[in-house]
Amino acid sequence: MERRDRFPPFLNSCGRPFAALALVLLFASCAPPPPPEPRLTLEPAKFGALAGWETDNQAEALAAFLLSCPALAESGARAKSPAEGANFGSASDWQAACEDAGTVPAGDDAAARAFFERRFTPYLAGDNGEAEGLFTGYYVPELKGSKTAHGPYRVPLHRVPDDLVTADLGQFSEDLAGKRIVGRVEKNRFIPYPARSEIDAGALEGRALEIVYVDDPVDAFFLHIQGSGRVVLDDGHVLNVGYAGGNGRPYVAIGRELIARGAMAKEDVTMQSIRAWLEAHPGQAEEIMEANPSYVFFREIDGPFPIGGAGIALTPERSLAVDRRFVPYGVPLWLATDAGPNGTKPLARLMIAQDTGGAIAGPVRGDVFWGFGAAAGGIAGRMKDQGRYYLLLPKTAAVANN
Repeated sequence: MERRDRFPPFLNSCGRPFAALALVLLFASCAPPPPPEPRLTLEPAKFGALAGWETDNQAEALAAFLLSCPALAESGARAKSPAEGANFGSASDWQAACEDAGTVPAGDDAAARAFFERRFTPYLAGDNGEAEGLFTGYYVPELKGSKTAHGPYRVPLHRVPDDLVTADLGQFSEDLAGKRIVGRVEKNRFIPYPARSEIDAGALEGRALEIVYVDDPVDAFFLHIQGSGRVVLDDGHVLNVGYAGGNGRPYVAIGRELIARGAMAKEDVTMQSIRAWLEAHPGQAEEIMEANPSYVFFREIDGPFPIGGAGIALTPERSLAVDRRFVPYGVPLWLATDAGPNGTKPLARLMIAQDTGGAIAGPVRGDVFWGFGAAAGGIAGRMKDQGRYYLLLPKTAAVANN
């Protein structure tokens, strides 16, 4: 019987059919290699290579660094997944540096600069050797509010509901270690917690969960994104609120939603442009904001504010949010951006790793804390700059060159 193949055989350079294995290898060799896993690499440098080092106000950074010293002196500097062979410094390394830092006169930039040069070596950070990364900004918004719902104060900020349940899936399977889901139990079934649209429609009403009422739904929405804020009450008091939990729904960037709808070009998306669009389209604003089903619950905060991921108060323009998988809390970093927010002067300043965030991912990625209120928000919202940073690690630490 004559054989009729649907496709002609592949021929090698001799005109003979490829063997099956050879054909597989041919296609495998044509496929692009997968990108390498993110990996922190460190290249030693000199302080003379840090453009702007001689003119920075290092005393401000030193004050922020001292806030991190108790934790550093107790346990050293550790990342969650440090580079192979990397040593960020033991507790004794950091304790010696912190004791020295405590002797530097407050506000003396020259003395602070000499301290960092005396105690540390800068290392250019890279992602598998690539030193360029993205740097953005964040801030603490300031809202107007009231403890009671009246007049313009109608948008509630909620505390964590008592029926919100977080399930650690790692308790059920080793394959799910580190994964969690959030929901509630209803009729013996574990179900998702209400989404933003459901909560906006009144899913939590009548449960006395309201901490405060604010006067602007757009302000409240951006507070959910920032995670903490100040509310100036109608009686003159100030209430600080911070992140206490979420409804477990995925975060959806509404900028992408506006792009998808043709309402905004990708290159035009900033926090300010999104806010302006929402304020200019009040009839569509609620629908756009509800495209993000994630909802944040808050708690009242007394004392130092805001508190970063390291558990200490953040310092405006000196605290940096980093990816904790690669960079430890408390480490000083020299940040140098290629441009400043909205075309202003590039940043060249000493920062301290004291916070983290869900969008801060990668060995070379940072989020600058700019402070409080509208002015800080204007800078933070425009910041989307390429740059690099150097980790300052104790000279006594045996840091591997990766």
